[in-house]
Amino acid sequence: MPSIMSQYLARYRRITADAGSGTLLPVTGAQRRFALVRSLDPAGRPDVVPMFFAFPYGTVGPERLRAAARGLASRHTALRSRPAVVRGTPVLHVGEPDIPVLRPVPAPGERPADTLRRALASWDPQGPPLRLFLVRDEEGRTEDLLAIALDHAVCDGRSLARIAEELGAAYTEHPAGLRVTPEETEAERDAYREAVLLQLAAEERADTPGAAAYWADRLRAVRAHAPLPRPERVAAGALPSGSAEARLPAHDGGVPFPGLLDACRAAADALYGPGHVVPLGYPWGGRPVGAEPVVGCFLNTVVFPAATGHKSTPEATADAWWDDLDRADMPFDAVVAAARAAGTGWNGALDGLLTVDDDSRRPPLRLAGVEGREVHVDGRPVRGPFAVSVTQGTGIRLRMVWDRAVFDDAAAHRAFDALTGALRPVPHPAG
Repeated sequence: MPSIMSQYLARYRRITADAGSGTLLPVTGAQRRFALVRSLDPAGRPDVVPMFFAFPYGTVGPERLRAAARGLASRHTALRSRPAVVRGTPVLHVGEPDIPVLRPVPAPGERPADTLRRALASWDPQGPPLRLFLVRDEEGRTEDLLAIALDHAVCDGRSLARIAEELGAAYTEHPAGLRVTPEETEAERDAYREAVLLQLAAEERADTPGAAAYWADRLRAVRAHAPLPRPERVAAGALPSGSAEARLPAHDGGVPFPGLLDACRAAADALYGPGHVVPLGYPWGGRPVGAEPVVGCFLNTVVFPAATGHKSTPEATADAWWDDLDRADMPFDAVVAAARAAGTGWNGALDGLLTVDDDSRRPPLRLAGVEGREVHVDGRPVRGPFAVSVTQGTGIRLRMVWDRAVFDDAAAHRAFDALTGALRPVPHPAG
């Protein structure tokens, strides 16, 4: 039987043979995962990834910002391509680089962060994949809040810093808009298609019977354990999600990735109780060999089966993780299919997510010499029961968010305490 990857490529080629290949592009396994996640959501919501920046009041010019964003999208195919499903096949539909700068109107007495949160919650999945939201504090007249928001299906975490950097450069250096010729736009689209095809070829090579057998055995005991969301758990007037943040001292050389996985295992233990194998996901991978460095989504999601109540040694976790990485190119939907064939009944839903970043890869957004201050707008709906983000550098910045319809705040804070406790450096004895 043909692999999932081979079946996908065959369907894509049939579609483009009929409709032409100019406006319909293939998607990677990582992008297909977002289509799966959206199909599992009762409301059909896409994943939206925002970056928030605060600027001094009145310093951001909306039209100049729109011109910069349009030039940015002209240079990057993914930023003007809408995720779509054609005849049951996920694709990207290439559109025009018309990126809006939306100016949501605050409700009476509403803070700018609340206005942004409300605007993002009303995201129309049929619109452009990149949108900018600008809210001015007309009452306090101290700051503008700017959100750069993307449909996650067109942008991985590694592209966010590049987008912020190039948007700032376009705004500063080309006030009337970055001029991109049709030939440059077409050449970048060809490079993007070639990069995706190279990625799909790598995924097709990785989608082997041996890898399927490995993941079937590795995930044999996995079940989704999160309680079903119950809106009545959220107190009247409360935001849909909670959050906690901590700054910890840096470890020598940083925390190894298996140590982060074990810390998430401790959080899952506090949330779900002992004796379970909880599916946790994390992005991993890179651009395919020989591909141009295009903006897009190529980081696969790898599943870590976290056995709660189980004290794994760091060496055992590391050994299992290295074995996982040997098969990390197998696309997520093929991994889910292999697990289901082994009788797990798992549908691909993840009970937790881990993302890791480096301070050095987060340059600030500068607009005409003015540096924006990156901020968080908490309380937005979250995808999945809980998610952990770790930023390593001179210290460790640790954040956890959770869905209040799934977990109450007390349980989540106990899990966050377990997470931070697992990541605190062990003091060396004196002498």
